[in-house]
Parts: sequence; C-alpha cells; structure tokens
Amino acid sequence: MGNRENKMGTMPEGKLLASMAIPMMISMLLQALYNVVDSYFVARVSQDAFNALSLAFPLQALMIGLGAGTGLGVNALISRSLGEKRQDMADRVANTGIVLFFLCAALFALIGFTCSGPFFRAQTDVAGIVEAGKVYCTICVGCSFGIFFQFCFERFLQATGRTTLSMITQITGAVINIILDPILIFGYLGFPAMGVRGAAIATVLGQIVSACMGLFINLRYNHDVHLRLSEMHFRTDIAAEVYKIGFPSILMQCVGSFLVFGMNQILLTFSTVATAVYGAYFKLQSFIFMPVFGLNNGMVPVISYNYGARRPDRVKKTIRLSVFAAVGIMLVGMLMFEVFPAQLLRIFDADAAMLRDGVPAFRIIATSYLFAGFCIIAGSVFQAIGNPVHSLIVAICRQMVVLLPAAYLLSLTRRLELVWLSYPIAEIMSLVVSAYFMRRTMQRMSEQIEN
Repeated sequence: MGNRENKMGTMPEGKLLASMAIPMMISMLLQALYNVVDSYFVARVSQDAFNALSLAFPLQALMIGLGAGTGLGVNALISRSLGEKRQDMADRVANTGIVLFFLCAALFALIGFTCSGPFFRAQTDVAGIVEAGKVYCTICVGCSFGIFFQFCFERFLQATGRTTLSMITQITGAVINIILDPILIFGYLGFPAMGVRGAAIATVLGQIVSACMGLFINLRYNHDVHLRLSEMHFRTDIAAEVYKIGFPSILMQCVGSFLVFGMNQILLTFSTVATAVYGAYFKLQSFIFMPVFGLNNGMVPVISYNYGARRPDRVKKTIRLSVFAAVGIMLVGMLMFEVFPAQLLRIFDADAAMLRDGVPAFRIIATSYLFAGFCIIAGSVFQAIGNPVHSLIVAICRQMVVLLPAAYLLSLTRRLELVWLSYPIAEIMSLVVSAYFMRRTMQRMSEQIEN
C-alpha cells in the first residue's frame, strides 16, 4: 500500500489528477461513443425504433443511477479508509460492495422482465415504439447484472488509483458492443437481422465481458483490496455508510430520470419529432458530459484520500484544477453545438423536420454549458467529503423546482423553441446555489481538520 500512498498523498496535484482522470475521461468517451453507435444504427431501422431508445432512457437512467451511486459510495469509502490506513475497513467495504451490486442487479432484473411493457404504454400509444421499447428494455434492464458488476469492479480499481486498468475494462466492453451492433442489428456474417433486439444483445454482451475482465484484473493486479468469497456478505453498517455517500447521487439520477420522462411528455404534445430531437441531444451531449464525469471519477478518490489523510491544501488544489478542466471541456462542447448543430443531427439520419426543430434546440440548450462545468464538479466535491445532501438539494432545485416547471409553462406558448430556454434558466440557478454550498463545504472541511 506504500506505493499507492506515495501517489495519492505526495504526487503533485496536477500530475496526480491527470494520471487519475485522463484514463477515466477516455473510457467515458468510449462509453458515450457506443451509446451513440447504438442510436446511429437503430435510427436506420426506423424512426419508431430510434424513438423507442429515446423513451427508454428514463428507465435505463434509473438503473445506471443506482449502479453509479452505489459505486460512488464504495469508491469514496475505500479511498477514505486507505487514506486513514484502515486496510481492514477497505476490505470489508469491497466485499460488502459486491453483495450490494448483486442485490441491485436482482432488483432491476425483476423490473426489466415485468415492467418494460407498462413503462412504454404509459408514454405512448404508437404500437411500433411500444413493441421496440419493450424488447430493448426487457433485455438491457432484465439482464443488467453485467453493467452492475462492471460498475463494481471498475470502482475498486478507481478507488485504489488504478484508473488505467479501469479504462481497459471499459474500453473492452465498448469495443465489443460497437463491433456487434451492426452484425446483430442488420444480420451480417451469417447472423439473423434482429433490429432493436440485436442492439440490446450487443450492449449486454459488452457489459458482461467488461465485468468479467474487471473481476480478473482486480484479483490479479489490485493488491490494495482483498476479495474473499467467505467475506462477501451483507453488513448493515457498511451499507449504511455506502448509501449515506451514494444515496443523494442515486436520488439525483432518479430526479433526472423523472425529468426526462416529464420532458418527453411535454414534447409529445408538440410532435414525435420533438422527442426524437431530445433523444438525439441526450445521446450527443454525453460526448461532452462523459469526459467531465470521468474527471469526477478521477477526482473523487484523490479528494477522499487526502481528506482522510487530513491534507486540506491538496484537497483544495485538486478542486481548483478540476473546476478549470471541467469548464474548459464544457466551453468546447458549447462551441460544437453552436457551430455544428445540423451536422450533429445528421448523424441520426435527421430529415428536414428534425433539422428545423433540432438546430435551435441544440443552440439554446448549449448556452447552459457556460455554467454546468462548475456545478458538476461542486456536486462531486460535496459527496466526496461528506456533504452529499448539498448535491441533492442542488439537483432537486435545478430539475424539479426550476427546469421542468419552466419547460411546462413555456410550452403553453405553443412555441417549441421557447421550451428549450428552461435549460439555461435552470443552470443559472444551479450555479448560484452550488457556489453557496461550495463555500460552506470548504469552511466546514477546514474546521474539521483543524479540530
């Protein structure tokens, strides 16, 4: 563990953050790429199939939110325990984490196999969308054990500073999905053409391979946590600590899922083209947000470790560097959406109607990126050093108090372009509240360490 302590506790903050975050940013870009590839190929099956993937997003977001939130809690708790030189605690967290991820997978298997049909029928009565969506979610959500254990083993690697190895597991799964997508969707190399079903199978197979590789790499190369079958059982105290950190993130994702569901219902009052535009935006914005989330994943263990080691100067410098990097990434993303909206929409075989509605949508929403970078980093800082409720308050205020009500009120004008203004309006509010909570969090950290 000494080598890891030297890296997390003594390496210059900029170099450390780069070594931790860049592999994660690359792997998250690959994750974004294969999400877009899914939609790229499915859009060529039919617009109903593409809309089905868009309407599936809230349910998938709940699944990913539970996995990411559980992973965040496990990640931060392992890193903090190692920073405090509590090896036994780090091992207990890791072994209990495996049990928690198994329970998450079991829950969503039940949801996927029983609720996929009702979920789509609650959103639309278009038979083609309902059927395609039911097939896609039954497979992707019902067979979610791959993605949950992918989260599990990646977070162990990230928590102990092995982000390059974590990147390898993510890239492997993404590449497998990208290769299998056209083969299974269109029926190449002797396989039957399976359409949306093929896209779902390709996704699940990529996740399973990634999870298996993550398990192997942890057993072979991660010597900072010790996985033992005899130790893998549910511990109430550790589960409570994990979800004390991770629950606000899970709840934020649930709120985000409800937001997307609500926005889709608002947009369906205009046309199915509007929901297709919204779906295309969500796929493309992941190219901007995923690298920032990768930066977060690299930042959280650094902050948690040094917070546990009582080194506030390193915590503060890591936060500053992360904010500058995140704001820079978001500005690049804003320029992409402002300058090339039509070209981005054509990735999904956009017709004239989709271009008409989509170009102004992309340009208006992208203005919110001016403020989003700081807000994303602030939310992860709150979670990493023990103030997760602040993240929850910001998320609820942004999405449920401001964004969705503003979108509804603006929709009453019957001018679709005005609905998109709800995004920059909500982000400005988020910036103000996040800045206030960040100041309080830094003050509280200083007081705790000094005492």
